[in-house]
Amino acid sequence: MANTISLNGEARTEFGKGVARRLRVANKIPATIYAGGTEPAYLTLPMRETTLALRHTNALFSLTFDGQTKMAVVKDVQKNPVKRIIEHIDFLEVKAGEKIDVEVPVFVEGQPKGAAVAFVDIQELKVRADVANLPEKIVVNVEGLTDGTKVLLKDVQMPEGAELDMDDLEESVVTVEVPEDATESTEAAAPAADADAAAAAPAADAE
Repeated sequence: MANTISLNGEARTEFGKGVARRLRVANKIPATIYAGGTEPAYLTLPMRETTLALRHTNALFSLTFDGQTKMAVVKDVQKNPVKRIIEHIDFLEVKAGEKIDVEVPVFVEGQPKGAAVAFVDIQELKVRADVANLPEKIVVNVEGLTDGTKVLLKDVQMPEGAELDMDDLEESVVTVEVPEDATESTEAAAPAADADAAAAAPAADAE
């Protein structure tokens, strides 16, 4: 499950591109916290600590600034396409006990049978979970599965406290199959083996 990460920031009262550039030079990231029905809050966060924290998927953030603390999750991250540094973060304020929808990445573990390989058909699943228990990933075990096997949405085991929030439960999440190049390699090896056997036959007769 995701971590709760505490960050200390500062209230932000200036806006605009020029201000944003000055903040980045000072190793700070401008951020906005949105909350339903109320005015958003504006703050700056330390660049290094925040950048490291964003490596965690679906983390719950405890943001302290201007004498107050808000619980929030990341809504959007804007990055410079060239320098790859974070230029702005949008957060969504949440409350204890609240359930929200998040996108959770799919990973596979285990080894399918023979030459079969597991292919992830849906990279992220929409999941509903408590803000204090948001999953970082969903793992699908493919150990021993054979060529042609499909793991459907209805077959995926959800992390504790989380529920799938998607419509078509018959949709394939992971497909196990033998890649075409592997099949072609096997077929090409067979004639070569036959040719070797044929070449060896005259030599055996000569003896």
